[in-house]
Amino acid sequence: MSMPSFRSLTQNRNLKIGVYVGEFTTPGIGQIIKSAGCDFAMVDMEHSGFGYETVKQVLRYLHDAGVASMVRPPSKEYHHIARTCDVGAQGIMPPMLATAREARRIVNYIKYVPEGIRGVALGIAHDDYRTGPVLEKLSACNEKTSMVALIETVEGVENAEEIAAVNGVDCLWIGHFDLTCSLGIPGQFDHPEFNRAVDQIIAAARAHQKALGRLVTTIEEGARLFAAGFDMIIYSTDIGLLQTALSAGVQGLRSTCN
Repeated sequence: MSMPSFRSLTQNRNLKIGVYVGEFTTPGIGQIIKSAGCDFAMVDMEHSGFGYETVKQVLRYLHDAGVASMVRPPSKEYHHIARTCDVGAQGIMPPMLATAREARRIVNYIKYVPEGIRGVALGIAHDDYRTGPVLEKLSACNEKTSMVALIETVEGVENAEEIAAVNGVDCLWIGHFDLTCSLGIPGQFDHPEFNRAVDQIIAAARAHQKALGRLVTTIEEGARLFAAGFDMIIYSTDIGLLQTALSAGVQGLRSTCN
């Protein structure tokens, strides 16, 4: 199915809505997410326990349904980044990005020559098992793959503008929980220090015309962030959505029937 790649979604400031996938990888997950109206999904390897075979399968479900993909690999190491690209991830969001130097290194990992140093493997999952002229395929892969800078440490905030300036970084993303922990204010999302850090990241994204993203758990929070300049919004997690809906139904049924 023809669809926008994750990178193409980052090229405008219109609202793009996604969902976090960290538990449920049923063959229907792509169609379920698409029918709900999502533009993209984030598949998490850092905290989910997903292996590459699982991610390879869920990416196929997503792409076949027309849902763009972003994957958070387990680390910033080359073998994790390159393999994440090979199994089909369009957007790559390594954890704990701290400096522009790291950002440039990871862009090199996800791009083929002449833009990077990624080891070449063609006719596999990432290019839909298609054949074709080598140079054309390398160029197409470079055009499709996208680097997302996950800023979730004090060091990352301090270097946000330099990170945003890196060619190949298409989106800044705030890891809000880890950022509050790095600031020494765990879970205090209304704290002035956290708000100052967020404002600094917003300013960096604006200065370099990069997409800006975050996960939210309420419609009101998402609307507030969109008004502040966030255009890539993940609405909740697969676990959270099931728990919230099921809990509301169970509690409502019990209170009605008792």
